[in-house]
Amino acid sequence: MGFWGRLLAVALLILSAAADPNDEQCLTHLSESLEDPLNNLQNWTKATFANPCQGFTSFLQGATCNNGRIYKLSLPNLALKGTISPFLSNCTNLQALDLSSNQLSGPIPPDLQYLVNLAVLNLSSNRLSGPIPQQLALCAYLNVIDLHDNQLSGPIPQQLGLLVRLSVFDVSNNKLSGPIPSSLGNRSGNLPRFNASSYEGNKGLYGYPLPPMKSKGLSVLAIVGIGLGSGFVSLVLSFTAVCIWLRVTEKKLANDEGKISQLMPDY
Repeated sequence: MGFWGRLLAVALLILSAAADPNDEQCLTHLSESLEDPLNNLQNWTKATFANPCQGFTSFLQGATCNNGRIYKLSLPNLALKGTISPFLSNCTNLQALDLSSNQLSGPIPPDLQYLVNLAVLNLSSNRLSGPIPQQLALCAYLNVIDLHDNQLSGPIPQQLGLLVRLSVFDVSNNKLSGPIPSSLGNRSGNLPRFNASSYEGNKGLYGYPLPPMKSKGLSVLAIVGIGLGSGFVSLVLSFTAVCIWLRVTEKKLANDEGKISQLMPDY
């Protein structure tokens, strides 16, 4: 068999190869964790999970294949509900995950740390809650982390500052609190920098590049000062009123005495 014949045989072998069992498990569990009220994922069936790819061809809606493996999952704006399955970590060849603009709830699984090839993570505009997993720092190839418009709480993990490839980072409009890690808020050298729009909309979050937090009300000293001041003013006003009353009373008595003396006969 010549060179071209061997090359064709290898190509046919790749095209006819069975699905990776890890990908099959990944897709099966993800499907079970999702609710699809609009029936957008009609071909997400066990039969398709058993053979979702053929070389670079995908038979699964929202999936992109590369050499028979799931390379990208893009399922944005499909009104999907449910949770994110931790078994997504079995799609070990996954380089992009986009589940944005759905109605997903629950936590971000720390198991995503096993997606060591992941470059893009977009879970924005959902109802995700709980902390941002610090384990995401183990996905060393991450270029994009977009988590805006969720209900995530707690601090921003310091470890995410170790992601030197990170060029897009957006956690705005969540319920995050605590200081912005300097490794993310004030990056140095040639590392991409993130402005205030990446962090705004989190009432408990503070630090550069956000503007200084506004005072939430009068300080205790101010309140005490106002109280003492108002008390002193009240005391002065009361004392003044008493003095005026005494003066008026004294003058009235003097006038009355004058009238009485005029009416008294002389002896």
